[in-house]
Amino acid sequence: GTKKKATCPGLGLFYTVLSAFLFSLASLCLKKIEDVHSVEVSAFRCVFQMAFVLPGLIYYKTGVLGPKGKRIFLLFRGFLGSASMVLLYYAYQVMPLADATVITFSSPIFTSLLAWIFLKEKYSIWDLLFTLFAIAGVILIARPPFLFGSQVTGIEGSYKDHLKGTIAAVLSAVSAASTFIILRKVGKSVHYFLSIWYYAVIGLIGCVIALFVLNEWRLPHCGKDRVLLVLIGLLGLGGQIFLTKALQIEKAGPVSIMRTMDVVFAFIFQILFLNHLPTWWTVAGTLCVLASSSGTAIRKWRQSVKKATQNEI
Repeated sequence: GTKKKATCPGLGLFYTVLSAFLFSLASLCLKKIEDVHSVEVSAFRCVFQMAFVLPGLIYYKTGVLGPKGKRIFLLFRGFLGSASMVLLYYAYQVMPLADATVITFSSPIFTSLLAWIFLKEKYSIWDLLFTLFAIAGVILIARPPFLFGSQVTGIEGSYKDHLKGTIAAVLSAVSAASTFIILRKVGKSVHYFLSIWYYAVIGLIGCVIALFVLNEWRLPHCGKDRVLLVLIGLLGLGGQIFLTKALQIEKAGPVSIMRTMDVVFAFIFQILFLNHLPTWWTVAGTLCVLASSSGTAIRKWRQSVKKATQNEI
């Protein structure tokens, strides 16, 4: 027989860092767009996703609808995934880049909570502690006036927009966590490409309907905005590809921890290209959220390793 080619050590983690870098670049491009609604940006992103996934569906002969018993789950996955993207893009547009990025990293905390509610998975005192840390981090970033006074500094625009962005980022994290729960429920019975296909198609349909309702559908007037839209689609697609490759050759725990590089890149880009220095409140909130998400990832990783060892025995 032929020997399986050994994977280069650390290649999965390198792919994760590269994925985080591309996602952060896409977020920076979104901040630089001047006259395009976040829903329209999401619609363009969905078009790029569809163009990439369709050849894969044809190659793997999965069809475009999927197994009959799983279609309702795929529909919910598509709706929640696209809602998470739209909410995240809105948060990027109305609040500091690093703030929005950090809040979305509270997603693993919501995943543990929803898994306890819907999948009957164990929810320990450690999970509760990590949840409280994440909530504390979000509060430090949002800085509600009834706790921090009426003079809130270090935000973009009005505090009203900052609060809207915070709510959108939190809802985006909850929606992303919900998609993970659905994907766990579906398991390996549905091909990964089919899951992305539902996400792109339902997202595009929803975005187009929303744009006509909001009367926001229009091509960008500036050539720069058109280039940035294309870059957002390409960079987001590249980030998704490298993250998928990372998860194929590396354990989920190290990948989840290394994904915190997304926050590091967000801070660097915000300082270098947006000339916006984060406040100490943001730094403190970031440490709380990263400690929470990293602790959750490490705990889940140790549990999976322990379970795998027990199965081998």
